[in-house]
Amino acid sequence: MSEPTGTRHATDRGGDDPAAIAGALAGRLAEGAGDRDAERRLPYAEVAGIAADGLLGISVPTAHGGPGAGPATVAEVLRLIGTADLSIAQVLQPHFAFLNALRLRGGPAARQRLYSDVLKGTLVANAQAERGGAHSHDQQARLERAASGGWTLTGTKFYATGSLFAGWLAVTAKADVPGEAEPQTHIAFVPREAPGLHVEDDWNGMGQRTTGSGTVRLDRVEVADELVLPHYLTFREPTTYGAYAQLLHSAIDVGLARGALTEAARFVRTTSRPWSESGATEASADPLTVQRFGELEVQVRAAEALLSTAAGRVADADAGPTDASTAEASISVAAAKVAGGAAAVDVAGALFEVAGTRSAGEDLNLHRFWRDARTHTLHDPARWKVQHIGRYSLNGQRPPRHGQI
Repeated sequence: MSEPTGTRHATDRGGDDPAAIAGALAGRLAEGAGDRDAERRLPYAEVAGIAADGLLGISVPTAHGGPGAGPATVAEVLRLIGTADLSIAQVLQPHFAFLNALRLRGGPAARQRLYSDVLKGTLVANAQAERGGAHSHDQQARLERAASGGWTLTGTKFYATGSLFAGWLAVTAKADVPGEAEPQTHIAFVPREAPGLHVEDDWNGMGQRTTGSGTVRLDRVEVADELVLPHYLTFREPTTYGAYAQLLHSAIDVGLARGALTEAARFVRTTSRPWSESGATEASADPLTVQRFGELEVQVRAAEALLSTAAGRVADADAGPTDASTAEASISVAAAKVAGGAAAVDVAGALFEVAGTRSAGEDLNLHRFWRDARTHTLHDPARWKVQHIGRYSLNGQRPPRHGQI
């Protein structure tokens, strides 16, 4: 993605904070979201606009010239954008998650190079999931030492969110480590245009149609030594890496739930007709419809509250990472993820229940909310979140350290 002109920090706009900028942006993104999805029109211009608004650099630490926005601010930005277009919000999730990995494990040279590009408006995408192994994170991609002192990277990645829009790809791969019995997971930051790196526009999911999640093929791609991070060390000590990444996923779900409920209310007020037995002259006065909206509003507000609490726990743990504080952060995020995912799927489905037959018209494309929610919530199963919460609640057992908590 080329550098947008006039890129500024989100905090440089006359006192506007990132959430205010994201809120205004969400209003513009909502206008074309249905058409982009229906036509699978990839949002190159929209992503460039986000970069030009300075939102890509909000989490860059102040020591590197950025605003240093914390978890709550970043989550709120993704939540707000998620109310309008889950696909675009999802493009941003790995960007911020891997910038956090860079903060935790990157050396001075890697931080300087990546942060500088991000502040200029460059997007970082992920390339981590694979097929053919025991599970999607069973890494077959390999990093091998090169004679030059750097590395060569070979492998194939799928569902590489945002890879079609990115200037950098964060690629996970295994590498031999002296003293370790097995190869260990590293992150290699690779320029999008690096020789031997190819991105295919082949995502065909029923939802999240415009995330630019292509297949990434890497054929002996050369990577500088300073751009390879020992990611495995992140999980050998208490950090907020997994909680932070999952917090952002939760924010996207919660945002979609609010967006779907807002759209349902608009449709009922402007288009739906009341049920014949209701005695109401307008659909918005049908008592059973009002009741259902009340139930859905409670569900969405509960998810929003859990998200806010989780963001606070992640910030607290990041300020003082201990086994206890990071476990509490992970459990709080897990609760938000369970509630947010359920709210997204439930409200997106209930949209048709409250809006009536007219809402099912293909030309309206209101089913994009449900397709997006159902697809995004497949990212990692909520049932395992509930398991970890139950073990923690009943037996005080802390959750494992990995990126899926």
